[in-house]
Amino acid sequence: MSRMTIQAAVTMNQLQNKLDLIGNNMANSQTTGYKSKQASFSSLLFQQIDNLNAPENAVGRLTPDGIRIGSGARLGNINSDMSQGSIVTTGRVLDTALLNKNYLYQVQVTENGVTETRYTRDGAFYLNPVNNNQDLMLTTSDGHPVIGENGPILIAEGFDSITIRPNGDILVERGTQAVVEGSLAIAEAVRPGILEATGSNQFRLPNLAELGFNMADIIQAAPANQDLLQSQSLEQSNVDMANEMAELIMTQRAYQFNARTISMGDQMMGLVNQMRS
Repeated sequence: MSRMTIQAAVTMNQLQNKLDLIGNNMANSQTTGYKSKQASFSSLLFQQIDNLNAPENAVGRLTPDGIRIGSGARLGNINSDMSQGSIVTTGRVLDTALLNKNYLYQVQVTENGVTETRYTRDGAFYLNPVNNNQDLMLTTSDGHPVIGENGPILIAEGFDSITIRPNGDILVERGTQAVVEGSLAIAEAVRPGILEATGSNQFRLPNLAELGFNMADIIQAAPANQDLLQSQSLEQSNVDMANEMAELIMTQRAYQFNARTISMGDQMMGLVNQMRS
């Protein structure tokens, strides 16, 4: 197989990954708080072929061990666009929209027996009964507990109304009394690009030890005593459908060009074989 055909085949595989990414963005264009993902390509300048590991092979070398051969392009980076989506009023008391593009709600997620804190922009909350229906827990639509300043937020049954204030306080009225029974622990992403997407419209912290960061270098508590959210509202997805359609057309054309390269390469090899015979 010629190098040209190899490069085209490698590039087509990476273009398919970008098509999948575009399709995921378009499928989530109506998902509350969804942040679109952008892909960038880089030239695959080399393919590593290991040399013998005898010590004498390294004597006098001006480059690292190995031979490097160009072989197409690859998907370089996939980054989440954290820009603010439009905010729409819903009138639902448990709907909230964050007012800063780097603010995040914290949720407690348990998977395979492991519990971790994840972050989301989706502010559509619900109340689910716990403790034999004596209390209500504030959760996401998937049932994951929303984290407050003192852990998961529990509210005793039997209240008349509930309000989420702009600073994140949850005000509960019982008769003539109004009491703050919890407060959303809203975080601010100092380095949002380092957060890892986990699916389900959520993010998590990466392995901080490998990156050499402390948690405070990436996530901090949002400023106190100021408006952090807009109640009875939701943030829409920031997916730009016109841009996604343009990216889809360009990626499809690139895919077709590389497919044609493989087809033409096969035809040329066929002609060469006929001439030899």
